[in-house]
Amino acid sequence: MSNNRLHPKVKEAQKMMDDGRMDRRAFLRVATLLGVSAGSAYAMSGLVQPADAAGHGNMPFAADDPNAKAGGILKVGMDIQKMDDPATYSWSEMSNQTRHTLEFLTITGTDNITRPMLVDGWEASDDLKTWTFTIRKGVKWHNGDELTAEHVKFNIDRWMDPDLGSSNIGLSSIAAMLEDVGEKKAMVEGSVEVLDSHTIQLNLQKPVLSVPEDFSNYPTSIVHPSFKAPFSDNPLGTGAYELVELVVGEKCILKKKADHDYWGGQVYLDEIHYYDFSAENSLIAFSGGEVDTIIEFGVEQLEFAKAIEGTILTARTSQTLTLRMQVDQAPFDDIRVRRAFSMAIDNAAVKPLVYPEGGDIGANYHVAPIHPEHFDIPVPARDVEGAKALLAEAGYADGIELTIDIGNTDGPWHQTVVEAVRDQVKDAGITLNINVLPASKYWEIWDKTPFGATSWTHRPLGTMVLSLGYRTGVPWNETHFSNAEFDAALDEAEATLDVEERRAKMEKVQKIMQDAAIVCIPLFRPLYSIVNGSVNGVSMHPTKFHLFNKVWKA
Repeated sequence: MSNNRLHPKVKEAQKMMDDGRMDRRAFLRVATLLGVSAGSAYAMSGLVQPADAAGHGNMPFAADDPNAKAGGILKVGMDIQKMDDPATYSWSEMSNQTRHTLEFLTITGTDNITRPMLVDGWEASDDLKTWTFTIRKGVKWHNGDELTAEHVKFNIDRWMDPDLGSSNIGLSSIAAMLEDVGEKKAMVEGSVEVLDSHTIQLNLQKPVLSVPEDFSNYPTSIVHPSFKAPFSDNPLGTGAYELVELVVGEKCILKKKADHDYWGGQVYLDEIHYYDFSAENSLIAFSGGEVDTIIEFGVEQLEFAKAIEGTILTARTSQTLTLRMQVDQAPFDDIRVRRAFSMAIDNAAVKPLVYPEGGDIGANYHVAPIHPEHFDIPVPARDVEGAKALLAEAGYADGIELTIDIGNTDGPWHQTVVEAVRDQVKDAGITLNINVLPASKYWEIWDKTPFGATSWTHRPLGTMVLSLGYRTGVPWNETHFSNAEFDAALDEAEATLDVEERRAKMEKVQKIMQDAAIVCIPLFRPLYSIVNGSVNGVSMHPTKFHLFNKVWKA
């Protein structure tokens, strides 16, 4: 926080906490988003900052471990994907391959608290429409250039280019700097101002609380102004490591950048190697000593993981599978068909078939119980006769046959979910055919198929997910849902400080989505990973982000 100014809404939040109207976790999030350092916010809340959440002083990384040893290679099992344009990345694996070369303005830790990274801090105006970020001094690109506010402006301007097709356009902070120009959106003139070489100001058209959180979203890594896709051809970054080899579907090799004056302090590993293993084979590779850790393993492998040597890591998340329908494609352009499909499913019966331990039941709106603003609207009870009646009213008295595309992109649990749903909807006269595609093929059509099962990663806020995936016209709106009342209600929720008031506003947002029956979300899943005993400092991030700056090998 610059100039020691305490935002008035921090004082308001602290009073709410003291009066018992805001819990301490919610205060932490509000205070840090409004410019209070994570350490100070933890102290103000009376909570202890967890060591594995990172954040030491004004740095986004954990404190140096006095027992740490420098050197060694960390070997990680994970799908190896292309590294084209970071602003259009569509999955966490791409981000992890890039994350130690390209960095972010902010970083959200495993504790769901957002901290400065390439910025020193930020200030928000009282009305949450003007945000001023101070760029961290002394950050050098691999070519020796110093990171400046102009470089940051280049990135933000670029994200708003409608021809780029970046999903960042759907972020609340970016959307608040756009206006409709014909059929496209374009930046409102004057939205991004460079105040000096290390200070940048964002002028939003509406109040947004989550601006710092948005800048930790995985397609928001900061590229050099000389950037040209693909990134893998010229991997110029500010991070401690450089990309030295990429073979898609095989390996991604990062090495500590020699003679690079890295701003982030000491890093211990000499190299980070990613090796391509399928979801089915990654745990086998780990058990055989081929890798030190893996991005995740599936629930079907949990008993195997318990039987082999290693430390199992877990995280509660908002990761989910959306069985989503495009509302402008027949027969899903008839809301009666969509509602009948939802009514024929018992979500509570699906989750224990897939995740008997951990996870949360979904209620067909894309906000998870872990999200701070989640309003608990239960999923309507299964109503097979009601579903049959709706189908008959829609002209399908003898039932309907549907086909859903799936890719098992996170593992076979996708298919388990869809098969459970298939067996349930059959009772209502719905024949559900399951078209299983290779994961890579699914990602080619995920936003095109009329009916698909798409996995979504964790975001710290439900409002962030809704803005990315369900606002009118955003690039990742795979359902083609467009509802002005929904957009306006989401605007109100995003601008509300009081967590209880924001949660109350989310009732309307979630109800509109649930009633529209555009997605069936039976569950939100836990994550599992494993690490061997020679590796120190690895933790499970709910978005599967890899933060290896302070990881070391014994």
